[in-house]
Amino acid sequence: MRNVLFIFKRELGGYFATPVAYVFLVIFLVLASVFTFYLGNFFERGQADLQAFFNFHPWLYLFLIPAISMRLWSEERRSGTIELFLTLPISIGQAVLGKFLAAWAFVGIALVLTFPIWITVNVLGEPDNGIVLAGYIGSLMMAAGYLAIGACVSAITKSQVIAFVVAAAACFVFTVSGTPMVLAFFAGWAPQGVVEAIAGFSFLTHFAAISRGVIDLRDVVYFVSLVAAFLFANAALVELKKAG
Repeated sequence: MRNVLFIFKRELGGYFATPVAYVFLVIFLVLASVFTFYLGNFFERGQADLQAFFNFHPWLYLFLIPAISMRLWSEERRSGTIELFLTLPISIGQAVLGKFLAAWAFVGIALVLTFPIWITVNVLGEPDNGIVLAGYIGSLMMAAGYLAIGACVSAITKSQVIAFVVAAAACFVFTVSGTPMVLAFFAGWAPQGVVEAIAGFSFLTHFAAISRGVIDLRDVVYFVSLVAAFLFANAALVELKKAG
């Protein structure tokens, strides 16, 4: 864990070494506020909850998180520092985990900075803060899923632009797989088991339940398994590129 912590500190510090991190935080907070108070009709709904806030998180993450993850490995490969980086006395698994945790912590910081919205709903009403906390936990787990996908894609190419586009596309597939439009396409010819499996891959399905305060073990297992699978693939790709 000492090596993972070393990579974690190195990567997290790197985010704040450039203005990019602050630009991302500002964009995230502005968009989250706009979606909540305007598109989500926070005041017009007249309900003391943060559903108007959490409902837009999948769509915010769909574009903003690939923007974070695209540089995780592609920048190392483009600049040629990946060879030097991997000569450190650390394993590839430790490097992958450290980079992922640093990016996840950065997203966590962005989420924490949305606390004024939580304070606002408590001032205006009496929300169930347990449900709100569950929503934040679910949002953080969903962000981990997006990050794991983006990090895996970033290990494939040297181009950050390609990494961003491919990661956003992959995340979009996982986001909408459970929507009625997608399921209707498969329902006409695919077996019911296949349709249910496709629906089970949807981020929206699993996050919606958690954001309503229902932390089901199946949803937690889904996100944990997804992250583990893509981090394993990430490590395998880095090892492959290293060998190549």
